[in-house]
Amino acid sequence: MTKLWTGVALVSMLFASAVSAETVLKSSDTHPDGYPTVEGVKYFGELVKERTQGRYAVEVYHSAQLGEEKDTIEQVRSGVIELNRVSMAPFNGTVKETIVPALPYIFRSEDHMHKVMDGAVGDQIKAAFEPAGLVVLAFYDAGARSFYNSKKPIKTVDDIKGMKFRVIQSDIFVDMTAALGANATPMPYGEVYSSLETGVIEGAENNFPSYETAKHFEVAKYYSMDEHTILPEVFVMNKAAFDKLTPEDQEIFKQAAKDSVAKQRELWAAKTAESRALVEKAGAQINEVEKQGFIDAMKPVYDKHITDEVLKKLVSDVQAVQ
Repeated sequence: MTKLWTGVALVSMLFASAVSAETVLKSSDTHPDGYPTVEGVKYFGELVKERTQGRYAVEVYHSAQLGEEKDTIEQVRSGVIELNRVSMAPFNGTVKETIVPALPYIFRSEDHMHKVMDGAVGDQIKAAFEPAGLVVLAFYDAGARSFYNSKKPIKTVDDIKGMKFRVIQSDIFVDMTAALGANATPMPYGEVYSSLETGVIEGAENNFPSYETAKHFEVAKYYSMDEHTILPEVFVMNKAAFDKLTPEDQEIFKQAAKDSVAKQRELWAAKTAESRALVEKAGAQINEVEKQGFIDAMKPVYDKHITDEVLKKLVSDVQAVQ
């Protein structure tokens, strides 16, 4: 009997050891379950778990369960959570190089953005995150952002003047809106629906999947395709947590992230088409705009934010990518 119990105890100890050997990393996302960025990080987690033979797993907390982006950026920098998928704009005050991808009309198309962020410019921006205590694992798609509102179609710059819009908590987005003659109200993403519904704001700006999944089309039916930014999302890891990985595991994490980009882009393209069809069916009115007027209005934004030689060269490097 003693031998039997000794054997049982040994098996239990081995099982407990196997369970504790798995390190679970927390990752935050403000978007709902099923959203392309959420699914991109989940896919990254699957690859990491498979390639480390179960030594690491990723738990994705979607729908802002861990807080809005501003809060979770501080959490990942301090190491409270290990991973975070956020918009690049909130980093503008911390990592100055992120100002360039956030500039209005810096990218000519989504394909141009991919070429830039997958190349030397993207590598330079990645490196700039490290002094902030973060390692960039991937840049994800977030499509083109456009203005939408509850009042009227916006077709020219004159149509937007005097209107009140929610923007990302970013000085560039505030200044961009002001340059168009509109009023910017920075606020967390989760507060936009109720603010539109109660008239605190008249509109907001975002891509089709966010417009659809957050139900903003219910309270702001006019979507005007000025496509002012094609701002990539950033998937970051706490640098101290990354540095604790073995060199082999670091390579696994980086390759898994790279592989997840292709998956996320595929999901993004499909979701954009689906979301546009859904909002149109629900009665949203989508219109083109006289885009050149919007582009011409952006000179003061560039003059204000692109002031040093590093950023000026980065802008030139982006524009030079064909």
